[in-house]
Amino acid sequence: MKPLYIFRHLEHEGPGYLTEVLDKYTIPYQLIRIDQGDAIPDNLDSTSGLVFMGGNMSVNDALPWIDEELALIRRAAEIDMPVLGHCLGGQLICKALGGKITANPVKEIGWHAAQRVDNAVAREWLGDLPQEMEMFHWHGETFTIPDGATRILQSRYCTNQAFVIGNILALQCHVEMTPEMVREWARCSPDELAAPSESVQSAAQMTKNLEARVSDLHEVADTFYGRWLQVFQK
Repeated sequence: MKPLYIFRHLEHEGPGYLTEVLDKYTIPYQLIRIDQGDAIPDNLDSTSGLVFMGGNMSVNDALPWIDEELALIRRAAEIDMPVLGHCLGGQLICKALGGKITANPVKEIGWHAAQRVDNAVAREWLGDLPQEMEMFHWHGETFTIPDGATRILQSRYCTNQAFVIGNILALQCHVEMTPEMVREWARCSPDELAAPSESVQSAAQMTKNLEARVSDLHEVADTFYGRWLQVFQK
């Protein structure tokens, strides 16, 4: 099969655990490093699907590559090509499909619970996952649910944590995290963590029991990624 295109917007916000899952399923991928100035493909002829990672910029920023990525997402949606987005990536999907990105009521940073939404699409995508799961978060903005999409995940601090439309999955939370990534993000962003609150954890809080937390997160990621990758297993 043709490789997936994985768009990385910051060096330390790479695909993380997702690459382990792709290797397990022997699915090829190509990393497109926006942070290093890699060119954005102008068509979808050489890929089987699109994956968009996170970043500390806003989808509403006037950055030239944002419009290029939005255009690719729209083309992919028109031909039912699988698309997956994490945090900023989920917001890119939302905007491409006609939704809006606005400030979240609070910043949501660290390990916080997310809950399943009770509908048929959520049951299909979340399978046997529990009603509540601890997820990793790092965002100050949030997406709306585009027309035709279905919300499948929510949290106390952010109503829209994930939505699905066809084989397009947009996540506000980060299921791709590894222990090394959590430590690196905490190290790189001391200003954001300087005033902990109910919704913003300190570096010490988010790295406590880290290996066990990430292990549990990967069980959740396996369900999300496994469902999204089903189309490539046929």
